Amino acid sequence: MHTVVERELELQLILSPERSIPVPARLSYRTDDPYAVHIAFHTRSEHPVHWTFARELLVKGVHRPCGYGDVRVWPTKVDGHAVVLMALSSPDGEALLQAPSAQVSAWLELTLLAVEPGSEAERLGIDDGLAELLAPTPADDLRPADEPADGE
Repeated sequence: MHTVVERELELQLILSPERSIPVPARLSYRTDDPYAVHIAFHTRSEHPVHWTFARELLVKGVHRPCGYGDVRVWPTKVDGHAVVLMALSSPDGEALLQAPSAQVSAWLELTLLAVEPGSEAERLGIDDGLAELLAPTPADDLRPADEPADGE
């Protein structure tokens, strides 16, 4: 069974130091994709804009600057309120978004309760998949003991 942790919130798209516009967004975390967070930005277009990046990046970014390249996250204060800034870059453009730190932190806490840091790999079932892949097959039992396995 997989769990989904979601939170709707309003971000601010920073257009200039003096101007921003509200952007409704949905933060999503799925235990079947334990390393990632998903954000859907509900813009005025027909389809939301989706971004996916490492949960660890957001967890660290609410406390200190981190990331490079396409996604950078850092905490700051705006008008005395703690916020998290996310700089997103793609071939289609760039965006600087501001989110309320308390709401992002509360949502992240729920994701950390759903899958503890360091236990993500267990959720992927990689060990079980490898064991199944490497398990002997009935044909292995039919080969004579003195016959080489690889045609050696």
